[in-house]
Amino acid sequence: MKTDPLPPALIEQLRSLDGCTVANAIETFDVRIRNSGFMNSSVRCIFEECPPIVGYAATARIRTSEPPMEGHNYDDRTDWWNHILAIPAPRLVVVEDIDKHPGMGAFIGEVHANILLAMKCIGLITNGAVRDLPAVRASGFQMFAGNVSVSHAYAHIFDFGGPVEVGGLTIQPGDLMHGDLHGVQTVPIDIAGRIPGAARRIVETEQKLIALCHTAEFTLENLREAIKDVKS
Repeated sequence: MKTDPLPPALIEQLRSLDGCTVANAIETFDVRIRNSGFMNSSVRCIFEECPPIVGYAATARIRTSEPPMEGHNYDDRTDWWNHILAIPAPRLVVVEDIDKHPGMGAFIGEVHANILLAMKCIGLITNGAVRDLPAVRASGFQMFAGNVSVSHAYAHIFDFGGPVEVGGLTIQPGDLMHGDLHGVQTVPIDIAGRIPGAARRIVETEQKLIALCHTAEFTLENLREAIKDVKS
């Protein structure tokens, strides 16, 4: 972590915001270009009915498709759990499948999800595969993934604790992340405390425009004037 963890109350405020509103609020601070900071549509929300999640990234890279040179299984890498616990809670596990064709097998299913929950991880983000969906859904663990696979194939940890790239977005350990049914994005720590206020102003403005659309006073000219007032 480059900075101290945010106050829990602020984390809860960010969790109360949907992803689109968070993205809109971040745009108002001009801290990054508008086509950056979020994952592309190759990574989708698995449990869309669940509320937004906000947490700090614990990173790992895996492979799933190639068998080991000897034997049938790779040795377990339980040392990556130490890296997870070095990241402040709430934690989001971000896993890059570095195979040429990611998602052959699923690294996270029911057992791993419950292990991660015990370590105060609230979800998984991966360009690879996941499985055991009904059981994981019931546990309350959220997942964002590139696909679903029936098998774990040869899933094993390649390394952990460094930068990863998932959905076209580079993630560093400790990055603050927001995810919901719309997708996943990073939240710049430096402006995180100002995002709820910016979000409230944006929502108020949007609701005024929407309300105008449902009144007898709606005309294109009135709409143009209302938009002009918003931008002024």
